[in-house]
Amino acid sequence: MRPFPSVHPPTYTPADGCPDRGSSPDCRISGSDMKRAVQAEPGEHIVFSWVRWPDKATCDAASEKLMADERMQPEGAMPFNPQRMIYGGYQPVYEGGDGGGFGYVDGIVAPTSSDQAAFVDHAQRLSAYFLKKGASRIVDGWGTDVPDGKVTDFKRAVAAEDGETVIFGWVEWPNKATRDAAFAGMMDDPDVQAAPPAFDMQRAIFGGFVPMLDTDHS
Repeated sequence: MRPFPSVHPPTYTPADGCPDRGSSPDCRISGSDMKRAVQAEPGEHIVFSWVRWPDKATCDAASEKLMADERMQPEGAMPFNPQRMIYGGYQPVYEGGDGGGFGYVDGIVAPTSSDQAAFVDHAQRLSAYFLKKGASRIVDGWGTDVPDGKVTDFKRAVAAEDGETVIFGWVEWPNKATRDAAFAGMMDDPDVQAAPPAFDMQRAIFGGFVPMLDTDHS
């Protein structure tokens, strides 16, 4: 399984299915929030998405076919700005929960200098709390194919330094109310407080999104 995630600003403003901008906060660290990561302009929304593959070879083969398929060439304006889209390949290192349909998702991208084992330990500790509070699935990925972009990329989005790895993850919730209740009590949970930090929260970018397309449950 290999997620191929992307974050990009559409050039349209749909009526629904867009990120909850109130849950996509402007971070205090310069250049470290999802809006600034893709240089979003006033009136634009952020789209957070991923594609799950059985392995990297399948992903690479599909990408080559996609680029060569004439049907994939846009006839008009694209619904997002590809110059400001950020994307990359990640190896899942932790997955918890049984999944199922979901009505809200939290996404996060962050830099880490921890080794993979320490990061997975951190993910397991936090996931135990989220699952207890109603999350249906949590996935955390370790950056293995994170290219440099001409305008934007995942590394610049979180100001990643030499030797750091960019992580990508998401938490699926049945609805926003369940998610909000879980976050409200998060800082009071002793297990969460005891979890050693595994990435730099000051440079993490995160936000809440309402799903538009879920091919597993369409």
